[in-house]
Amino acid sequence: MLDIQFIRENFRQIQKAADDKNINLKVKDLLKIDKERRNFQSKINNLQKQKNNLNKEIKGKPTKEQLKKAKAIKKEISQLEKKFKKVEKKFNKLMAKVPVIPSKDTPLGRDERDNVEVGRWGEIPKFDFKPKSYMQLARDLDLIDFKRGVKVAGYRGYYVKNEGVLLQMGMMMYALKKLIEKGFTPIIPPTLVREFVLFGTGYFEGEKYDKSVDNIYKIENKDVLADGSVKKENKFLVGTAEPSLLAYYANEVLDEKDLPVRFCGFSQCYRSEIGSYGKDTKGIYRVHEFVKVEQVCICKADVKESDKLHQEMVENSKELHKDLKLPFRQLQICTGDMAAGKYKMFDLEAWMPSRKSYGETGSASNFLDWQSRRLNVKYKDKQGNKKYVFMLNNTALPSVRPLISIMENHQTKEGFIKVPKVLQEYVGKKIIGK
Repeated sequence: MLDIQFIRENFRQIQKAADDKNINLKVKDLLKIDKERRNFQSKINNLQKQKNNLNKEIKGKPTKEQLKKAKAIKKEISQLEKKFKKVEKKFNKLMAKVPVIPSKDTPLGRDERDNVEVGRWGEIPKFDFKPKSYMQLARDLDLIDFKRGVKVAGYRGYYVKNEGVLLQMGMMMYALKKLIEKGFTPIIPPTLVREFVLFGTGYFEGEKYDKSVDNIYKIENKDVLADGSVKKENKFLVGTAEPSLLAYYANEVLDEKDLPVRFCGFSQCYRSEIGSYGKDTKGIYRVHEFVKVEQVCICKADVKESDKLHQEMVENSKELHKDLKLPFRQLQICTGDMAAGKYKMFDLEAWMPSRKSYGETGSASNFLDWQSRRLNVKYKDKQGNKKYVFMLNNTALPSVRPLISIMENHQTKEGFIKVPKVLQEYVGKKIIGK
C-alpha cells in the first residue's frame, strides 16, 4: 500500500511500475475514484458541520423548522454515506494493486526468463560414474517414502525418514545457530494466522482471499473460545514465517533506537501450489508443506540502510550454501517477475544434477514501507515524528530443495551420500550408506 498523496504526485511513475510489473491497473481510474471519494467526504463533513451548528442553536425544545432541518440533514448524510461506501470499496480494491516503484537497478523484463544472473559460486560436479537422482538415492537409502506419503497426504505428500530427518533438521539448526550468532532473534511463530496478516504482507493477489489465484490454504473450522462461545473468523496457513514475523508489531509504534530489528523464524510452511499444474509432479521439488528458516529485518525509513540489510541477508544465505558445499548462482529479479510491493529482489538457486540446472532455494525482497502501511507498523524518530518502518525478508534455508542438492551433489560411486562437514554433528556420521 502506498500513500495516496504520493500516488497523486507520482502517478506517471506508478503507472510505469504497474506496466513493468504486468499489473492490470489504470492509475487515472484510481485518481478519478479518489477525487469522487474526497468530494463525498467533503460534502458529508460540511453536513456534519451544519448538524453541529444546528444543535448549538437549539435552546430547550426544538422548533418545527429546526426538527425539519435536522431530519433533512440526517437523511442527506445517510444517502451520501451509502454512496461514499460504494466508492470507498472501489478505491480500496484499486489501492491494493498499486505497486512500489522498483529500484533503478532492477532489470526491465517480462517474466522469469529476463532475470539477470549477477553471481555464481562453486564448481558443478563432474562424476566418473552415472549419478543417481535424489529420488533413487532416497529409495535406495530409505530416506524419503514417496508412495506412502501420497497414500496418507495425497498429491505431493511425502515422508522424510532416518538420516533424511537428521539432514533436514540439521540444516535448520545450523541455519538458526548461524543467524543467532549474527544478531538475529530466533522465533517459532504461529503458522495459523488471521486474514489481516496475509493481506498486510501481500500474500493475497487483491484485497481479499481469492482461492482461484492465492497460493494459500484457508481453514474452515470455527474457533471455540474460552467461554464456550463459537467465533467464525477466517484463518489461513502461512507459506513462510515472514507474514507472522512482520505482523509481530502490527498497529504498534517502535522507537528508532530499537531499530533495526532482526528476526529469524523457524516454521512449517504450506503452499497450495495454485497454477503449478503439470510442473514437478514427482518427488519433493514442489510440495504442499515443508520447513524453513526465514530472515526478516525491520528498519527505519532509509533506502540506503534497507539496501545494506538486504545485502546482509543475501550474504547470510550465500554463506549457508557455501557451508553446505552447494554450487549456486544469484539472480536479480526483473520487473515482470516481481510482486507489486517489491522494490528490489534477488533469488538464490542451487545446482541440482538430475535437473541439469539450478533450482530456486530462496528469495530476498525489499518492500520499503509497502507492507508496514498495510500492517500499520511505525516508529518514532529522534525528532518525535512517526514514520512507517521499512520491511525486508529473505529465505535463509528451506528444507526440501537444499536436501535434493545435498543428496545429488555429494553422492558417491557406491550410491552413498557424503554429509557436509557442518552437518555431521547433527547427523552423527560422515557417510549415509545402506
